[in-house]
Amino acid sequence: MEIRDAVRDDASAACQVLRRSISELCAADHRNDPSILARWLSNKTPEQVASWIAQQGYSVLVAIGDATIRGGGMVTDAGEIHLLYVSPDARFQGVSKALLHALEDRARQLGNGRCSVVSSETAHRFYLAAGFIEERAPTTTLGVRGYPMSKTLAVHKS
Repeated sequence: MEIRDAVRDDASAACQVLRRSISELCAADHRNDPSILARWLSNKTPEQVASWIAQQGYSVLVAIGDATIRGGGMVTDAGEIHLLYVSPDARFQGVSKALLHALEDRARQLGNGRCSVVSSETAHRFYLAAGFIEERAPTTTLGVRGYPMSKTLAVHKS
């Protein structure tokens, strides 16, 4: 598996991964409620993903396996993880962990000593296992519960 910076030509395939991941893997969050799912997916369009890829202050990374995008993630220059999704076809194959490590590395390279995320219910245990801690009580956005979390990043020695 290769993890690299996304390019504009990745937008459509990356968008498809995001949409499938939310629709198929995040039922604990959207509870198969069509209105919640529609709100969550409303900004997951190829055009929006392309704009995130091009936006200053954001790093969008994709995980490639078998010449196909298997996952995608986004971290801001301030160390805020805004996206981390894996294709249902690649679930439990280490894609999420590899992407998280790459997002943390990017945040560290940008001078951040910590990363933050608002985790979904589906990803909550994943982030806890990766060393994130809850910062405060859960919030609800678009009908989906979110857990504000953060992690102190270890300094890599050269």
